[in-house]
Amino acid sequence: MPKDTFYITTPIYYINDVPHLGHAYTTLAADTLARWRRLRGDRVHFLTGTDEHGQKVMRTADEKGLTPQAWADSIVPRWHEVWDHLDISNDDFIRTTEERHTARVQEFAQALMDNGAIYEGTYSGLYCVSCEEFKEEGDLLEGELCNVHERPVDHVEEENWFFRLSAYEDQLLQLYADHPEFVRPEVRLNEVRSLVEGGLKDISLSRSTFDWGVPVPWDDSQVIYVWIDALQNYITAAGFGSDDALFERLWPADIHFVGKDIIRFHAVIWPAMLIAAGLEPPRQVWAHGWLLVGGKKMSKTGLTKIHPDDVVETFGRDGLRYYLLREISFGNDGNISWEGIHERYTTDLANDLGNLVNRSLNMIGKYCDGAVPPVSVDGSEAGAELAADRVAAFEGIDAAMADLDYRVALESLWRLVRGANRYIEARAPWKLAKEGDDAEVAVVMYQLADALRAIALLGAFVLPDTCAGIWERLGLDGSLDDVGVSADTIAPGTMPPGLAVAKGEVLFPRVDLEDEDEDEDA
Repeated sequence: MPKDTFYITTPIYYINDVPHLGHAYTTLAADTLARWRRLRGDRVHFLTGTDEHGQKVMRTADEKGLTPQAWADSIVPRWHEVWDHLDISNDDFIRTTEERHTARVQEFAQALMDNGAIYEGTYSGLYCVSCEEFKEEGDLLEGELCNVHERPVDHVEEENWFFRLSAYEDQLLQLYADHPEFVRPEVRLNEVRSLVEGGLKDISLSRSTFDWGVPVPWDDSQVIYVWIDALQNYITAAGFGSDDALFERLWPADIHFVGKDIIRFHAVIWPAMLIAAGLEPPRQVWAHGWLLVGGKKMSKTGLTKIHPDDVVETFGRDGLRYYLLREISFGNDGNISWEGIHERYTTDLANDLGNLVNRSLNMIGKYCDGAVPPVSVDGSEAGAELAADRVAAFEGIDAAMADLDYRVALESLWRLVRGANRYIEARAPWKLAKEGDDAEVAVVMYQLADALRAIALLGAFVLPDTCAGIWERLGLDGSLDDVGVSADTIAPGTMPPGLAVAKGEVLFPRVDLEDEDEDEDA
């Protein structure tokens, strides 16, 4: 069976602690793309999961007085809980301690060994346990501190098994030349190309100083290096070695979402491993920037950790998703702040969209007895402009999402939202009603209901709760995914007449930052 599924992955997240907003950013971006592709009619498979092996997990478990497996089993439910709270629509969740993963990792390692890509050697150098990464002197800050975690690195000397990464320089450079879309954004492609052109060193495939990991199949005194283990989740969850039909449908992955700090693993080491094993590399690795708080990367060790639930409690999960994807140009670093979230929430969501829905449904209730009037949409010049706005919104979102430009996609959606608000002001239905022009009032009310239907469909990928609520208030049956987004489904005149509408609760309740500050001080 040929590949027929759009396969999206996040990195699998290290379980030394619970999720913070940086983890949520990656996952929400992947989830938003998955939702858009489903709305567009694609078969989608969306994978996320947890990385549970390695020295850092073992040390954390020791500190907690637990075995590594017991620590993993205690913390993973917290990740499920957060993704449930954020309404992440993943189709699968893989843990690297699962049998479906560990058995396949050993098979993959054996294939590399059989293909002559592995040899025995000695590693002597520097290692950051927090990164679970071998470091070069040039990677470090003054005082031999990790450039990411700002903590001292360990001096390590081990007898290990090595992967011949240096043997794949030419094939990697050819991959980048033939498929410049393989690494996005372009600045990251230039970064990895320069890295490979500068010469690659072979890397350790195994560790011998601790035992929390997948045993090397031909040497049970060593475990497979956690990054070599973790990267394989993308294929083990896709049926590699266990379900050939599923693997053919899913692989290669269409997009690996990663943070820019792990681009080397995903765009250099991972494709080299796949080539060595005789497998096709993924089609694209998309490396986004960091969320910055006070100019520093969000992390536990940097004390800039914000739990997603803290934001959701105040602004809702749609408010969090909208802010992160509208405020930050995906691929670049972006400073975030509580005040910035509040401003976006108030201006865009509460004032623009929330007010539009509230006014429109109130007026349909007042002027049309709460039902969508049965009229033609060919009403006015303003109505024609509104039709053009929805076409532009659809085309703009579709083009932007093909390039993962979430900011432009949401700007395109807001063209229709703001256009509908302008339409209300231009037509002034309250004046038409006062003048007794009931026929024109009905046209305006239909146009607004029709526009809200289109907004619900076009916005469902990024505001799923909100748009489902709009859909329900319009009296429409079925799910937004079932209807989908196309030129036909958002075309003018697709709102069925006669449906009873309901105002419902305020979509985006007012948030007072002073009240929030008082809560923090309490």
